[in-house]
Amino acid sequence: MTGSPGGRWAGMSLRLRITVLATVVSLACLLGLALTAGRGLGPLLTRAVDAELATALTEAARDVVGGRTPATPDGLEIYVLDTAGHAVGPGEADGARADDAADDAAGGTAGGTADTTADGTGSAPALTRDQVRTLKASTPITTRPPATGREGDGPPVRWHGTVVTAPDGSQRLVVAGTGLVGLAAAEASGGRWLLVVALAGTVVAGVAIWFAVGSALRPVARMRQSVRRLGPGSRIEVPDAAARELRALAEDFNLLLDHRDATAERLRRFTGDAAHELRSPVASIRVQSEVAVANPDPQISQEVHADVLADAERLSALLDGLLALARSDAGELPPARDVDLVGEVRAAVARAGDQPVPIVTGSLAGEAWAAAAHTEVELVLDNLLRNACRYTRTRVVVSVLADRRGARVLVDDDGPGIAPEHRARVFDRFYRVADDRARSSGGAGLGLALVAELVRRRGGRVAVGDSPDGGARFTVVWPRAA
Repeated sequence: MTGSPGGRWAGMSLRLRITVLATVVSLACLLGLALTAGRGLGPLLTRAVDAELATALTEAARDVVGGRTPATPDGLEIYVLDTAGHAVGPGEADGARADDAADDAAGGTAGGTADTTADGTGSAPALTRDQVRTLKASTPITTRPPATGREGDGPPVRWHGTVVTAPDGSQRLVVAGTGLVGLAAAEASGGRWLLVVALAGTVVAGVAIWFAVGSALRPVARMRQSVRRLGPGSRIEVPDAAARELRALAEDFNLLLDHRDATAERLRRFTGDAAHELRSPVASIRVQSEVAVANPDPQISQEVHADVLADAERLSALLDGLLALARSDAGELPPARDVDLVGEVRAAVARAGDQPVPIVTGSLAGEAWAAAAHTEVELVLDNLLRNACRYTRTRVVVSVLADRRGARVLVDDDGPGIAPEHRARVFDRFYRVADDRARSSGGAGLGLALVAELVRRRGGRVAVGDSPDGGARFTVVWPRAA
């Protein structure tokens, strides 16, 4: 089945796509330049003719002012006319002749064919009254011969003119002109050649771009081959001569490998710790069961059953913590809702009523709404209260504060506290400040890790410091509900 155009384009190599795009852009630019230059050929050639005519006209005007007959350069025509556009001969003064007035009134051709030119040839250019007026204003014009339908009609003629004063005081119109022979052919031919050059330039540019992109991507191909050969713990070598972009790519890839190795190391450590923690209650249950089988005494069996129940509860709590952490690592995030922290704290204190030490509420804000999930808040508060009751001496105090940035829950105890060197790692999984005491009290080192994970994935933060009561203070901050 034929794929869609977008699918075929996406399936092309990066080198081919860059080459095609760059070549198309180059073709469009070169064609645009060729068309623009082709349209400018005519004006360019006309400006060159204007420059030559202006030079010849200046020389002719200087001759007329000096009383000399102007010379006619090769390829050009020089005429000396009166202000009405009629040719004048040597010594002929400018006058208001009746035939001139009649010609002007009739609006016909100003020049005639029997008058005397500046060089005595007896002809004058066929210029209309409006054209003579334009030349008298020193504005160049282009005249076209009338179409006769016969082969050999003359080309357009370019004229320049200026008015000067002869030695006798009469005004003379000096004009210089030349035929624009081959102008149209030059424009057409030049335009075609420019298009050919544009197409050839596009082909050359496409080939150059193909090889240039291949050369630029060659280090990427070498990097890909080196990635395939990487062993455990190996990193991509970043040569000093590599381009800045390739160095950045290699460094970012090495950083990704560092994260991968760190994650794998945490997973191995987590798996080992979990296996160790699971083995302890399972082994205890097995030993207690063997004792009960070996001693059928009802009193001993009752004691064994109580111990087995305690180990089973510890195992269940451990499995619940592992399951919650696994779900968090998998990215399972229930939708956030508005949670009343004041009501949640009161409910958590009520649930912890069977603890050996009292739990009291301190400062409670009137309203403290957090953007979180109800089950997450319950797990966080239960774990914090359970941990505080485990180490406090007389009581645990829970407070709720709120401000514009978020809602805070403070849990204070008057126990031994947590030394500063342990505070950075106390939220790591399976980490214990005092390993023996934690084991004897039933902790597996997952409660605070679960607290930190649940709070941080909601954009909050958790910290531990010194409590005013002398023990530890755990501070949990949730984003304020909208």
